[in-house]
Amino acid sequence: MLLEMENVTVAYGRIEVLHQISIGIDEGEIVALIGANGAGKTTTMRAISGIRPLSSGSIKFAGEDISKLRADLRVIRGLSQAPEGRGIFPGMSVRENLDMGAYTRRDAAAIAEDLERVLALFPRLLERIKQPGGTLSGGEQQMLAIGRALMARPKLLLLDEPSMGLAPMLIQQIFNIITEINQQGMTVLVVEQNAQQALSRAHRAYVLETGTVVKSGAGQDLLHDPAVKAAYLGVA
Repeated sequence: MLLEMENVTVAYGRIEVLHQISIGIDEGEIVALIGANGAGKTTTMRAISGIRPLSSGSIKFAGEDISKLRADLRVIRGLSQAPEGRGIFPGMSVRENLDMGAYTRRDAAAIAEDLERVLALFPRLLERIKQPGGTLSGGEQQMLAIGRALMARPKLLLLDEPSMGLAPMLIQQIFNIITEINQQGMTVLVVEQNAQQALSRAHRAYVLETGTVVKSGAGQDLLHDPAVKAAYLGVA
């Protein structure tokens, strides 16, 4: 298993946000984590990235216990995140933002290769290569955030709410690209409120409610699960 969270509890002060959650991701999968606002999805991502310390439990990545490993060292190990809200550098050009994704790397030829691959995935970024990130549309900024994360050449790509604030056509486009990235061999964990898109693309999925995993299974199974449909897909 590429990533294994076991009985992970995370608290903000005295408030426990995640309650002993266990999640596993195999190499080559798209795994979705769905749930309502405040369910603990972003906290789960922050725990995996090393931004939030664990109160208890453990996280293993590629067989190594990374529970206490610093966030920057996790990037070097192969964990890369496109955060909620995109988090691009607005004053830096598209090219500079992408270069920042490769800041831990020294393999110039492979970096150039990855830049080419990212720009082939996102032709719009090539058109905007010299523009400041802050002048891009929401959809373009999301592409930039994903492209920047890919520049780290991760083993696991973490995507936190990639469809947030985007028009339906752009959401479709972003998820098409996520599927394409996965077909090229990338393992993906996607946290998403758009359950329809996430479940239809995911090999497996977990449903999070108030910091607890309440359901898990194949993406297609959860997509047709009556309780999931009623709670997250607006279908009674």
